[in-house]
Amino acid sequence: MGTATEVSQSGRDASARGGDGGHTGEVIRTVDLRKVYDTGAAEVRAMDGVNLVIRTNEYAAIMGPSGSGKSTLMNLLGCLDTPTSGQYFLRDQEVSRLTEDELAEIRNREIGFVFQTFHLLARSSAVRNVELPLVYSGMRSADRRARAMELLKLVGLESRASHHPNELSGGERQRVAIARALANRPSLLLADEPTGNLDSRTSGEILALLDELHGRGHTILLVTHDPEVGKRAHRVIRVRDGRIESDQKRA
Repeated sequence: MGTATEVSQSGRDASARGGDGGHTGEVIRTVDLRKVYDTGAAEVRAMDGVNLVIRTNEYAAIMGPSGSGKSTLMNLLGCLDTPTSGQYFLRDQEVSRLTEDELAEIRNREIGFVFQTFHLLARSSAVRNVELPLVYSGMRSADRRARAMELLKLVGLESRASHHPNELSGGERQRVAIARALANRPSLLLADEPTGNLDSRTSGEILALLDELHGRGHTILLVTHDPEVGKRAHRVIRVRDGRIESDQKRA
């Protein structure tokens, strides 16, 4: 069973925080979370009774070998899938039984995703890619553009705002993706193998950016199989056979 680790927020710049609004409690709580797939011949327990708490401003990594269940756990925590049984609370709201439309709204409002393959729109500029989540939130066009430019400046790409993804390096594309993930000031930044398609130097730059965002008060959950990436987190949660094998805070 996972243990909750509190991380002090004293000295943080409240104005730079993400969507937690200064909330100091739990961002994530799961209770006996299970995911079972029926293959016809047998049942596969991809998630087998996970109890986990992630608190505001934690930087945690979920690690495990292929087939351990870490991807299933990421999909459940990211509201991309629903559990077979158990409960999942995101900022005190139980989301484990919401409809697809309700889950989509939660994803857009509360979770910022960073994927290995960037998932940028090829025909849109960097600034338009960052604006996209804000379109669904109903923000006015001028305000969307101002917010997107603010975020591109944060990730060091203000001068590349008009460039399309094919005009950007892999590291720059991932920075755009991170800026987009922050657009709606989410409660949780969920990064799935964020350096998987990058060389070692560029990977280091992206990890340094995540360190900086954590320093600004963002709650980050990193999913990775790479020990070098995982050790950047302040807490490492190891998954095996659909269960939490260990949960340790970095000394």
